[in-house]
Parts: sequence; structure tokens; C-alpha cells
Amino acid sequence: MTYETLLVAVDDHGIATVTINRPDKLNALNAQVIDDLDGFFAVAEEDNAIRGVILTGAGEKSFVAGADIARFRELDGVTGKAFADRGQAVFSRIENLPKPVIAAVNGFALGGGSELALACHIRIASENAVFGQPEVNLGILPGYGGTQRLPRLVGLGIATELILTGNMIKADRAHAIGLANQVVPVDELMEAARKMMGTILSKAPLAVAMSLKALRVADQPLAVGLKEEAALFGEACDTEDFKEGVEAFLGKRKASFTGR
Repeated sequence: MTYETLLVAVDDHGIATVTINRPDKLNALNAQVIDDLDGFFAVAEEDNAIRGVILTGAGEKSFVAGADIARFRELDGVTGKAFADRGQAVFSRIENLPKPVIAAVNGFALGGGSELALACHIRIASENAVFGQPEVNLGILPGYGGTQRLPRLVGLGIATELILTGNMIKADRAHAIGLANQVVPVDELMEAARKMMGTILSKAPLAVAMSLKALRVADQPLAVGLKEEAALFGEACDTEDFKEGVEAFLGKRKASFTGR
């Protein structure tokens, strides 16, 4: 798999490390990055060799420092909506991947970069990470899902503050409000992401995928979520991995999951 703006490496454990590689532009999103992300995650969904994805940015300054602002000069009402629709579709593909996606946030995650991190299932930040939705400073609002995913993650009040002020926050506050799951030293970021991914991949693959599916409706009315959870629980009980997990627990041995 080769992409113009992404570096992709898949290790023997099935962990794909995807690096957005535009360090001279602080890894800012442009149309090619969006297309490459779309292409990679379409492949990742179908490729059994890929069991999980760690997404990061090249260098230590920036995860993704927003969108390519120069292109905004071309936008009007029609093209602006199309611009948002395209980004939302790609980020939804990431969010809906039935395999775990961890954002290793190494520096600036602003605007579209913050929204990209929000679309990942888990966010691990380096101590120099900075998050923000500064779109109001440009006379617009977040368009790649920030107004919807941020309040679901940190609560409406804090999300409103961050979006309306456009203020940037450091890693420690991001962790305190639940935006970052973990904060680690810069030189430990990728190892921390690999360690967490390794823990996840040691579990039953179908149970992980079903859990992700159930979690996606956690913002729905409770009755809807409970119905989905029960249905998925039933499906899980029909898997070989379920039987193996129970027998391994009762036999006091390590489970050997096969994804069936």
C-alpha cells in the first residue's frame, strides 16, 4: 500500500502505523490527505492482515495542524458544504471501522486535526500536544464533525466553550476533560500507543468489533442502545471465541482466540 501523503507500515502483530507525512505543512489536511485516508481505511476494513491502526503525524511538532487554509479562499456556500461533506464521510469511515483506531497525538491537533483525533476510538497524547477548534477565528465553524463528536466526548458545556472561544488547550487539560485518554512523554508516545493496541488485540477480535459497534450508539436514547447491546451480546454467544473464552477462564489458562 503506497499513498502520496501517508506512510504505512504493518507489523507482524497486525498493527498498521499510519503517519500523515506533510511535516513542512505541519501535516495539514488537504484534498490528497483526505483521499489517501479514505483509500487506506477502505483497505483496512477488508484486509485481514490489519487488525488495528495507530494514526499519527510526521515529526514531533504536529499531529495535524488543521486544514490547508489557502484553499478556503475558493469556498462558497455550495463548495463549502461539499468540502464538509467529504471530510465528514472519510472521518465517519474511520469512526465506523470495526477494528480499533488509536490516535497518537504528537503536537498540534487543531481544527480538522482535532476532528480527526475525535474520529479515532482512543486518543493518546504526548506532553507537547495541543488541541483546539479555532474555526470561529476564520468566520466558520468546525465542519468535519467537531460540533457533534466533541460534546459527545467531553460534554456540551466544555465543547461549547472550546468551539465558541476557539481557545487551544494543552495535553493536561485535554486529559482532565476526557479528550485525551492518556498523556505520555514525547519519546514514549508510539510505544504507549503500541502497548495499548497490543492489549486490545490480545482480546477476542469479534468481541472487540461488536463492542465498537455497540459504543457507536451510546449517544442514542438508552432504550435504543440497550436493544443493540442485547442483540450483539446474543451474536457474541454464538461465536467460537466465546466458548473458548469461557473454557479458558474456567480452566485457568490463557484463551486462544481465532476470530470465529
